[in-house]
Amino acid sequence: MNLSIRNQLLEAAEEKYRTFSSSLIPNVDNILGVRIPTLRKIAAQLAKGDWKAYLETASDDYFEEIMLQGLVIGYAKADIEEKLEAIARFIPKINNWSVCDSFCIGLKIVHKHQERVWSFIQPYLASDQPYDIRFGVVMLLNYYADEAYIDRVLPLLDRIKLDHYYVKMAVAWAIATCFTNVPDRTMAYLRSSACTLDTWTYNKSLQKITESLRIDAETKRLIRSMKRK
Repeated sequence: MNLSIRNQLLEAAEEKYRTFSSSLIPNVDNILGVRIPTLRKIAAQLAKGDWKAYLETASDDYFEEIMLQGLVIGYAKADIEEKLEAIARFIPKINNWSVCDSFCIGLKIVHKHQERVWSFIQPYLASDQPYDIRFGVVMLLNYYADEAYIDRVLPLLDRIKLDHYYVKMAVAWAIATCFTNVPDRTMAYLRSSACTLDTWTYNKSLQKITESLRIDAETKRLIRSMKRK
């Protein structure tokens, strides 16, 4: 079965897209060049069959093969505990922002099990591994940047101190998402002594807030004035 999956990927690969993708995902040299919508289509089909058997035997040779596993987990029909088991087995395979972010976005089951998944992601946020942390942060910004969780999310983001580009970018993106969704509480955090973000992450958070189309011009001017020198 996996040989036919490999063949599908090889047939769908585009050299121009491979070059483009490789330029966006540094330090990953096993990209075939298959577009995400194509991977989603293959994943949706695999998820309709014996998806657990597929995951047990899936190959990790190519970027797209790993991406496909993450997408299948998202599409698979399973109860939350079964799904979390598959997620936990998959996370160690994440070694770039693209697989991480596409995987997280596909985990729609979180909407129905927020508290259970909240507990599940806590060890990842406390990890010393960059893509464990990024997984946790991207889960926060996708499923918890709201009124109900904001007062728990902001202190967690503030506590992340790993000096890694893709961790710091994720934290900045998460804070900007919090601001867009819950502006008053996020502004209070940014202006308080509770905000212990390093200067780079703090300023990047402000920049990402100003890039949002949902923020008005006056607020953007205020945010720009808060930049640290």
